[in-house]
Amino acid sequence: MKVSFWLRFLLLIAWAANGSAASLTELLDEASHRNPDIAAALSAWQAAAQVSTQVSTLPDPQVTVQHVAVGSPRPFAGFSNSDFAYLGFGVSQDLPWPGKLRLRSEAADRDAAANKQKFEATKREIFQQIAAAYFQLGYIQKTVGVLEHDQTLLDQIEKIAEARYRLGQGNQQDVLKAQLQKTKILNELAHHHGLMESQQAQLKKLLNRAPDEASITADDLTETPLNYTSDELLAKVRTENPDISVEQEMVRKQSLQVEIARKDRYPDFSVQYMWQHTAEQFRDYYMLTFSARLPIYRKRKLDPELTQAVGELNRSRREYESRVQQVYFDVRDQYISTATASQMLKIYREGLIPQALATFRAGLASYQSGTQDFETLLSTYLDVLKFDEEYWKTLADRETALARIEQLSGVRIH
Repeated sequence: MKVSFWLRFLLLIAWAANGSAASLTELLDEASHRNPDIAAALSAWQAAAQVSTQVSTLPDPQVTVQHVAVGSPRPFAGFSNSDFAYLGFGVSQDLPWPGKLRLRSEAADRDAAANKQKFEATKREIFQQIAAAYFQLGYIQKTVGVLEHDQTLLDQIEKIAEARYRLGQGNQQDVLKAQLQKTKILNELAHHHGLMESQQAQLKKLLNRAPDEASITADDLTETPLNYTSDELLAKVRTENPDISVEQEMVRKQSLQVEIARKDRYPDFSVQYMWQHTAEQFRDYYMLTFSARLPIYRKRKLDPELTQAVGELNRSRREYESRVQQVYFDVRDQYISTATASQMLKIYREGLIPQALATFRAGLASYQSGTQDFETLLSTYLDVLKFDEEYWKTLADRETALARIEQLSGVRIH
């Protein structure tokens, strides 16, 4: 069993040696340049920014070339002796009702602004996922260290149990229980090593790294202060949260769509200018044509279009309100989780962990002198192990909650 433990221990040392230490800031900077989801969102924003000038530009002019023959289907028949045979050249331009192009441009601008906010939301989401995996990795690393440290405490228990058994003061069952507990710790080490590999894979995916690249070693977990009140965080939500900003842009865009639907009830125009040439002895013709498209299908087309636009505007307003309330709830929830975790960490540091360790040391001396049974000693040892693991788990959860607050409010904490 000891050989298996040391083999496992050496594997963990080899993993740490091959890993590369990296701060969370370094990983976030790497992700901003390499993550494919962030790159895709950036491309979508850049593409949407090109729409405004397209929809605000007049339709392409149309060039017309005409030839009219007289008396024969042959080209240029009667061209020299008839005023009705001619060669013509003209150009026409469609002219939308004033204001339509401007509204379409503004709607496209709102679409581009929404895509910009979606890019920011995607980046923050990826950053939050990286932070969560990073803090989870830090927790696992600390847990492995706790298991290895508490393994030495268990070694002391086993040696005392063996000594008492040899002197006839104890029983073999105590020795076997100590060895069983050591096996359980080895099982925990194997389990956490698997969790560590899983978090490594998650980080490499988010950083767009190759699977065979060096593993990442997280910095030691520390309790990051939160220098904002709940009200201060909520005040930043409406202006700094990109998901809310997306909904705001959608409301603005749908308001413009209502105006566009109203403008569609007005006619569009077309202007055409034509030059016609016959033979040299005949004078040229010049023709100016002005036409209008009449929007007469109100009940079947224009009224439903306006009703649809108003309905979409109402929907976007309700979605905006829903998003605000959801983000408010998330911020409050994460703030409460952070405050609760801070209180728990203080209790662990100042109460549970030192008290459990003192109880274990006193119990170890009592067991060695024969005034305490093995089950009580083992129970105090398990308390030390449990409180150590719970402390680091609580700290990792708190830091993850802070990363979520950063994502939602836009404040810089880590």
